Order: sequence, then structure tokens, then C-alpha cells
Amino acid sequence: MEQFNYRKSAEILALSASMTDFTYKKHCHEEYAVGVTLRGIQQYTLDGTRQASHRNGVMLFNPEQVHDGSSYDRAGIDYIMLYIKPDLMTEIVGQQELRFATPIVYDRELAHCICNLSHAVQSSADESLSSELLIQLANRLSHTEIQTARRMNNAFATKAKEMMYCSLDHVLKLDDLVREFNLSKYQFIREFKAHTGTSPYQFFLNCKVEHAKQFIEKNKDIYAAVAEFGFTDLTHLNRHFKSVYGITAHEYRLHLQN
Repeated sequence: MEQFNYRKSAEILALSASMTDFTYKKHCHEEYAVGVTLRGIQQYTLDGTRQASHRNGVMLFNPEQVHDGSSYDRAGIDYIMLYIKPDLMTEIVGQQELRFATPIVYDRELAHCICNLSHAVQSSADESLSSELLIQLANRLSHTEIQTARRMNNAFATKAKEMMYCSLDHVLKLDDLVREFNLSKYQFIREFKAHTGTSPYQFFLNCKVEHAKQFIEKNKDIYAAVAEFGFTDLTHLNRHFKSVYGITAHEYRLHLQN
């Protein structure tokens, strides 16, 4: 049986999941995502390369790093993930930007830090404890096979994304984008995918879902999220929400209330 349990504390979103047949569609997150495979083998494609996280593997995702995800076989997987906003990470470690150089590491102490923080958030421990555990995790991350560097400055991808962010309440206006960059539709799609690892449509839809999630966290209103981000109806939002987070937007709101 597929199970996805989300909790949030001290600006940290924690996921505890078990799954067998479920497959995440290609997506990305605005946050850093770090997690531990507790049972089974978790497989996913990251930056065009197939990855496999075995038991005790620590998975490290940079913000906006496109990936999918599934269990290697019918035995299924158990795993936990933490989602941490980039500005919060920077505030703690005091560096320009952390970039994970290796997608999977086997580091017992790092896995322990992630498990401790996940347990604190999932068990609704005092926020001060979660904050202290987050500091320990961030400090450990900053010394664990990490490259500290500025993200590649790519004017094309940055401007294209900014234009998409400005129209999340509508459909993707591809004609406006190609006109701005003086490219044909197919040239733009090819260039965008080469720079981001995903198509403009996939990125735009992912952004709508991501921002709908943030809206639900803040306002606890799924129907307002449907209208705010231009989904046809709640079924439309739920279908795409589940492909990224494993549960519907309605179920996610209920998790945040528990």
C-alpha cells in the first residue's frame, strides 16, 4: 500500500513514504531535498543519469534539479525526505550557495542527522528542537562532499523562468516566450530543455503545482489554490499534485492540520 505522510515544522517540510507501484513523474522542487532510503532500492533519473539509492543511502537534490522516482522492484521502498528552502540554508551556513556535487552518499552521521530531524518534525516536537536539529544537519551538509559555488549564470534560462513565474495563473504562453527570445517554438523548447533538463510545459506545470502547495500551506484553502493558479478544477489540481507529491492537494491539506 502506498503511504505518503507530510508534516511541517520550523519551515521544514518532512515526508515519510512507503511505496511499491507508484512512480513520480519528472519534476523539481524549489527547495533543497535531502533524504534517506530506509528499505529497498529507490531509483530515479537525475540530470540524465540513472541513480539507485540502496538502504542507508543519503539522497541529495539541489533546488530546481529535475528528477523522477520509483521503486526498483515489487519489494517496494521506505524512505524519508526533508525539504529546506535555499534562503534558510544560506542563513544557517553563511555561504553564498551550497551545491551538492554527488547525488547519493553513504554517510552514517549525515543519515542520522536527517533521521533525527525527520522524526522531530513528524512527531510534532517543539519547533525549537527542530531548529536545533536543522542547524546540526546544515553544518554536516556543508562538510559532506559538497561543492560551494555560484550557480551558473544563464541569462536565457533565468529570463524564461521569470516570465513563466509571472503567468502561473494562466496557461503557458509559449508564443510570448518565443517572441521574446526571437526563436521558433521548436528552437525555444530545445534550448530550454538543454538548459533545465525538462520541457517548458513540464517546468511550467511543476511550478503551478509547487506554488499551489505553498498557497495551501499558507491559506489552507485548496479551492482558492485552484483559482489562483489557473487549474481547470480540483480534479485537475489533484491529478498533477499527486504525480509530484504522492497524495492529492486535499490530502496534503489534511496532513498539515494533523
